[in-house]
Amino acid sequence: MNISASTVKDLRERTGAGMMDCKNALVETNGDIEKAIDLLREKGLSKAAKKSGRIAAEGLVEAYIHSGRIGVLVEVNSETDFVAKTEEFKQFVKDIAMQIAASNPKYVSRDEVSEEEIAREREVLTQQAINEGKPEHVAAKMVEGRLEKFFEQICLLDQNFIKDPDVKIRDLLNEKIAKIGENLKIRRFARFEVGEGIEKKEENFADEVAKQINM
Repeated sequence: MNISASTVKDLRERTGAGMMDCKNALVETNGDIEKAIDLLREKGLSKAAKKSGRIAAEGLVEAYIHSGRIGVLVEVNSETDFVAKTEEFKQFVKDIAMQIAASNPKYVSRDEVSEEEIAREREVLTQQAINEGKPEHVAAKMVEGRLEKFFEQICLLDQNFIKDPDVKIRDLLNEKIAKIGENLKIRRFARFEVGEGIEKKEENFADEVAKQINM
């Protein structure tokens, strides 16, 4: 399979792995760069994968307020205080806070989603497929696909980056780990929206935040 040099370069920049390792991973995954990233991580060839086990206990807590209507606090960790003070790290943390404001995730990663919540969602999706009259084997595939969409909605790392929808937050994080040279971790966040939980006129502030960020 012919893999372009630009695709290999892109994979190298996103993972920090060697040129031949990147090329071989792309050949093995038929040119699918997202699958190639996962493959490199599984093989321990990605710098991000090698650093993921190191302790990250420094970092920053960022506050982001949008129009006095949405507020976010997020903690992102680094290995050293030196990295935490760099402009690149600070901008990354700010971008994550804005992402949370705009996309309103419930969790950092799917590992935090309980088995009960996943089972409940799977049951709802299965019933939807049955109600649509889909054959059993088709319904099963539909449920898995829709379950992935469910994770994209509620898990920060599975979401598309608001500034570049072609990039997942997980990939953005791995890019920064490879570039900065330290393990980084989005540890926790809290998001507040005026009137949340109170019955009121429908207003989608998250959409408003996303639109302003992309202007």
